[in-house]
Amino acid sequence: MRATLRWAHSDLRAHRGEALFITLATAGIVASLLLAAALFGYATNPWQRTFTQAHGAHVWIHTAASADAGRLARLDGVESVAGPYRTESATVAVRGVRAAVELRGTPEPPSVGRPVLTAGRWLDPALPDEVVLESRLARALLAEPGDTLTLPGTARTLTVAGIADSAEPGYSPGSRPGLVWALPSAVRSPGGEVTGLRLGDPADTDYAVQRAVTVLGAGAVGEVSTWQQARAAAQGENRLLGQVLGLFGLGALAAAGLAVHGAIGTRIRGHLRDISVLKAIGFTPGQVVRVFLLQHLAYAALGAVAAAALTEGLGSSVPGRLGDAVGVWQTLPGHSLALSAVPVGAVLFIGLTTGLAAWRAGRVPPVPVPRPSAPAGGRLTGLARGALGLRLPAALVLGCHKAFAGRGRSLAGVARLALPLTLIVVALSAWTTIDRFHSSPERVGLPTALAVRSDGALGDARVRAVLTADRRVAAAYPGVEVAALVPGQTGTIALRGLGTHDRPYPYALAEGRAARGPDEAVAGQGLLDLLHVRVGDWVRMTVGEQPQILHIVGRSLEPQNAGRVVTTSLDTLRENDPRLSPAFYQLRLRPGADPQRVAGALTAAGRGHLDVHAVPNPADGLSPLRAVVAGLVAVLALIGLVELLTAIGGSVREGERDVLALRAIGMSPRQIGAITVTATTCTALAAAVAGTALGLPLAHRLIDAQGVSSGIGAGIAQSPPAGLLLALGAGAVLGAAALTALPAARAARRRQADTLSAVA
Repeated sequence: MRATLRWAHSDLRAHRGEALFITLATAGIVASLLLAAALFGYATNPWQRTFTQAHGAHVWIHTAASADAGRLARLDGVESVAGPYRTESATVAVRGVRAAVELRGTPEPPSVGRPVLTAGRWLDPALPDEVVLESRLARALLAEPGDTLTLPGTARTLTVAGIADSAEPGYSPGSRPGLVWALPSAVRSPGGEVTGLRLGDPADTDYAVQRAVTVLGAGAVGEVSTWQQARAAAQGENRLLGQVLGLFGLGALAAAGLAVHGAIGTRIRGHLRDISVLKAIGFTPGQVVRVFLLQHLAYAALGAVAAAALTEGLGSSVPGRLGDAVGVWQTLPGHSLALSAVPVGAVLFIGLTTGLAAWRAGRVPPVPVPRPSAPAGGRLTGLARGALGLRLPAALVLGCHKAFAGRGRSLAGVARLALPLTLIVVALSAWTTIDRFHSSPERVGLPTALAVRSDGALGDARVRAVLTADRRVAAAYPGVEVAALVPGQTGTIALRGLGTHDRPYPYALAEGRAARGPDEAVAGQGLLDLLHVRVGDWVRMTVGEQPQILHIVGRSLEPQNAGRVVTTSLDTLRENDPRLSPAFYQLRLRPGADPQRVAGALTAAGRGHLDVHAVPNPADGLSPLRAVVAGLVAVLALIGLVELLTAIGGSVREGERDVLALRAIGMSPRQIGAITVTATTCTALAAAVAGTALGLPLAHRLIDAQGVSSGIGAGIAQSPPAGLLLALGAGAVLGAAALTALPAARAARRRQADTLSAVA
């Protein structure tokens, strides 16, 4: 045992750089996997915890005030009911911030779907103007208990008594109004009712919705939201961040395992005589295997423990969403298991790849077998002889031949180096796609920057005049959005009328064509998947009691409402309801216009009667992904460096056998060193080409698959600029040449006695 430790210690001193790289790479991989676990827990568990504490309803149905919502309690599968509660649509403002809200008359905390107070208290019946705000709405308004809310256009004020979490879909500017609980006396102009249904079996949600619509009548149902939609909205970008971290973490783990496997294999080939001597003095094959195995397990364990300790101790202090995710994750039941299982799994995987390579060391015979004077496949090919006949530099020709002489080993080295480069290309593609959402939002379904709603005090003509008077507004598209029942009456989707036949809305199309004729529409991927239809099909939906039949002529990139949106022109919707007037305007700004300044100017021009807000960009919530991608690229680059150093060491050792022969034919030490540099450079070049060729289509497939699963649809993936890819390939090739130059020069200038000993 003492001799084993002494040999392991001497081997560590000889390969300090490799040990450091393996430790750092393992630390980066384990940290990314732990952060992925934290983000997955952060995405799912807070909503589930709120749903459980609130005894949440699985279905919320908005109905007309005349509907007999009491009949819903008698439906099969309904366990309990919340409401019905009267509702009123309104706009509230505080500190200059406005938001559309739904006032819900709630006389007492309900038993189903009850708000979970996080600040303040519940409503006091003696104070009729008190309200409780849903937490996301409160954050958007920067409101706290005790603040006073105004209702623009009226003299009414409301006082915030408390802030509460809800398991219902949260506030989204321009998409979903915020939830405000108030006493029934505060709901002065009710526009309908809302009822919550808690089911005995959540899997029966679609059936329950269908039965509810049948009992009440399609004309009485305004909007339906389910617990699946609420959970998906709550998970949002956090789940995407977790998926990205997990995917790249597993890819980096595989790359690290292959790098370690290649490094050990190269060291075994270079130390066959030393291993034979160890066996000759009494080392068993098992002891030889354990030396390599324990060494690399120690490196991996050190990196894994360091990553776990840093994530646990400092993870919650990271600013932004990652820090919040780690803080919440540390309070969840499965935190301790993940904190131990992830590092142990990573170490075991590295140990497995190490064991496979170390097993070869145990099979080395005690008596050294003389190596052949030329490797298999080492004879010059016809192409190489032809290149020499053309008087190309001999070092260049022999170096290229050396790089690909042993096909199996050469391809394995190229593959190991190409894997981290492939993942780096995928990471850069994700970065570029996020930049595209900000730099060219019109190409990903966001052609407009601002949305404007009026409180009704200004007529449509006056609103249009205010908007078009600002020269920074390039176009103002009138629009309306209504909830429509899907075929089968199992849920509602968003039916939008945007633009007119004369001034059509500039959709971002990924398939088909724009809607130009009557009854033509475009749909998001989420809607196509929900209805199981394709471009070219006709779909029927119900708005109130009016059927609406539309011809889907294109698929648009739709980042709102999980893609469950069908969009046609306002003129098409007016064919069913001529009295339909615009409910909002979407504004396309001129290049260079600042949306915040334009919004401020329009709000002032509307004299408090216009609610102007920026159109939500899904990439805004993905800003932490930039830091994640940068960290992953650094880890992958470190793994690539380990593999590159392994390739350099193997190439230098194998070149030692040819030094005497090359000197005998008159080649100088510089030419001999150039052969090794050329061989390594060719390997790096082949890996860079392969990594780019594989990474680009893989990135498009992964990003588009994520787009389809989120409802936006395929077509959002963006490749990195050609200059960036060239810089990545050039960096790999030039780095390989620079790192090889010094050891190749030393090997070419070694004394003849040393070279002879290497040949023996």
